Amino acid sequence: MRAILLGPPGAGKGTQAETIVKEFSIPHISTGDIFRQNIKEETALGKKAKEYMDQGLLVPDELTVELVKDRLLKDDCKNGFLLDGFPRTIFQADALEITLRSMNQKLDFVVNIDVKKDLLVERVVGRRVCKNCGQTYHMTYSKPKKEGICDNCGGELIQRKDDTEETVTKRINVYEKQTQPLIDYYTKKGIIVNVNGEKPIAEVSKEIVAKMRNK
Repeated sequence: MRAILLGPPGAGKGTQAETIVKEFSIPHISTGDIFRQNIKEETALGKKAKEYMDQGLLVPDELTVELVKDRLLKDDCKNGFLLDGFPRTIFQADALEITLRSMNQKLDFVVNIDVKKDLLVERVVGRRVCKNCGQTYHMTYSKPKKEGICDNCGGELIQRKDDTEETVTKRINVYEKQTQPLIDYYTKKGIIVNVNGEKPIAEVSKEIVAKMRNK
């Protein structure tokens, strides 16, 4: 199973990614994780990426593609993968297709989680994260037993700096501008699976798995 996961900030991609990788026994691959791993291991590609990131610049498409290609060649990707955060542009989508073709592979699905903007803002602004263990909560949908305290480790719950209404609205607008061409691109290829992300988490998971298994 070779798939891509699309969805705006607050759509619940992280939660649904966990379900997909478990259901199909494939690795969850995010560009952020790839960057961090290569920088940590001080690979040649990681050093190049770090130069851009240290300056607050986006890692160029060509370098991002090389990092993803390197990751897809690892043994754990032989039976498939779930890409998250890549591709972000048509250039990257074309490059991914060329890369997979060179490996005698092709994409099976592109899962697009669709949620209205006002609900996305509410979801993100209400999110709280444990300072110690990273466990995520929500002030409306998934409250901790004790306000401000993590159920798991007793750590302090904080709001991320980029989880404000102004910041998340900007992030959603950028995402929509970037991603709509990708949705059109994969719709034409007939491999996109659109899912209503406004339903309860368990229902969204069930719908995604059913569509991926039955298409």
